[in-house]
Amino acid sequence: MVGIGYRKEFSKEFLDSDILKPDFVEVAPENWMGIGGHWKQELNKVLDKFPLYCHGLSLSVGSPEGIDIDFVKKVKTFLDDTQAVLYSEHLTFSKVDNAHLYDLLPIPFTQEAVERVSENIIKVQDLLGRRLILENGSYYTVLKAEMTEEDFINEIVKKTDCELLLDVNNVYVNAFNHQYDASEFISKMPLNKVKYIHMAGHYQVDEKLIIDTHGAAIIDPVFELFSYTMSKLKREVPVLLERDFNIPELASLQNEIEKLKCIKSTVLNPELLCQI
Repeated sequence: MVGIGYRKEFSKEFLDSDILKPDFVEVAPENWMGIGGHWKQELNKVLDKFPLYCHGLSLSVGSPEGIDIDFVKKVKTFLDDTQAVLYSEHLTFSKVDNAHLYDLLPIPFTQEAVERVSENIIKVQDLLGRRLILENGSYYTVLKAEMTEEDFINEIVKKTDCELLLDVNNVYVNAFNHQYDASEFISKMPLNKVKYIHMAGHYQVDEKLIIDTHGAAIIDPVFELFSYTMSKLKREVPVLLERDFNIPELASLQNEIEKLKCIKSTVLNPELLCQI
């Protein structure tokens, strides 16, 4: 299965044509909770045609002051009302002293952070009645670290029994910017806990820096890393094509979806002929 992030920018053409044929759509609950009128009707049309996956932006599981319980309860209501298949979030923080930031910031890889984040995750899982699926984030500065990112993620997954959204582009971006081996990083992830994959394009600022923008087509090295990931997983995992900015013609997005499906098929069922 390969899905697409549903965007208001292409809603009308998406619903009025069959150019874009995802297996599911993904939205951020924060952008749709409590809406009414036209966009509520449009969302209902989407839900009539596609399963819904939800990927949140504001949970902030890394916040030292804990999580916003009222917010989590609203998310639960949205997930229940829309019969969302899954709910994922970011292993980052975006709120400090009740001030919401516009960025998803990395959590320092420390034992203190492991304890704090794990407490937050367990509380969210209890409130939602389902496991959280957390995404590895991208970061651009060297963090205060007592352990590697791989060990940080593994320890949190072990302590909370949460699941993992493996963002392959984020792995590529971090590996490029911080000069480590992306394939080796993926091999060290808790692969049995990977329930969802994100794929996206990025922007290269110069020869030493790339930024995770979701504003460009996926490049070949990221497709190759995706193929490597599937070879390690050896099983079907839903994949999302993210495109938040510079949205191209829907046919171009469908081509990317077809390429992702072809790579999955080639890795998991090599006897089947797949051509892009």
